[in-house]
Amino acid sequence: MENENIASAEPVAEDSTAENPHRRSIRSFVLRQGHLSTGQARALEEFGPKFCIDYTPAALDLDAAFGRQAPRVLEIGFGMGQATAQIAAARPETDFLGVEVHTPGVGSLLKLIGEQSLTNLRIVQHDAVEVLEHMLTPDSLDGAHIFFPDPWHKKRHNKRRLIKPEFVKQLVSRIKTGGYLHLATDWEDYAIQMLEVLSAEPTLQNTASSDTGYAERPDYRPLTKFENRGIKLGHGVWDLVFKKI
Repeated sequence: MENENIASAEPVAEDSTAENPHRRSIRSFVLRQGHLSTGQARALEEFGPKFCIDYTPAALDLDAAFGRQAPRVLEIGFGMGQATAQIAAARPETDFLGVEVHTPGVGSLLKLIGEQSLTNLRIVQHDAVEVLEHMLTPDSLDGAHIFFPDPWHKKRHNKRRLIKPEFVKQLVSRIKTGGYLHLATDWEDYAIQMLEVLSAEPTLQNTASSDTGYAERPDYRPLTKFENRGIKLGHGVWDLVFKKI
């Protein structure tokens, strides 16, 4: 995710499905090793066994994973986890499942979990598309957050953007009727694409009162340092909040 994760500066090679027809042809992220701080490494060792869930191509028992029954919200691409930890701390009655591919981000969120004694967070370090397809069952979520996904701003890379009709359809199938989907971006052309994709999904209803179709930032989504800097420089931020009907 773009704001809290480091945007990739690496060249992107196109995947070939001709050699392996079962391989996903386009991913929305590029894996990078990144720098793992001492604190992040310690948190992975100390808190990883309790709060991280191994990816497996089988349905995840969320009640067993969290040790209780509660509303469940998925966050895809939590970056370094500051906003995720803040939201989880403010909503202790809700369980949050974070999905992130980058190890420093996972270590950072685990460090925050330890520092704040959070109990309502679990992490899967894996590709969100595969987690959705294999680990999460239909109607198992009360909501989903995707904040500042990588915009892949070069035109030739736009096809790598996560928010596309087929992905949204699968994501929404995992959300209960009455649940919500909240997206946010600071790239206007991506915001336009997001609005078009979500508006075209027949099981979603826009909750925005504005004629623009964009929502006011809900109180539960904190402003990141990156976002605050952008706002001071006059950059826009667009939130989209849709309800499943």
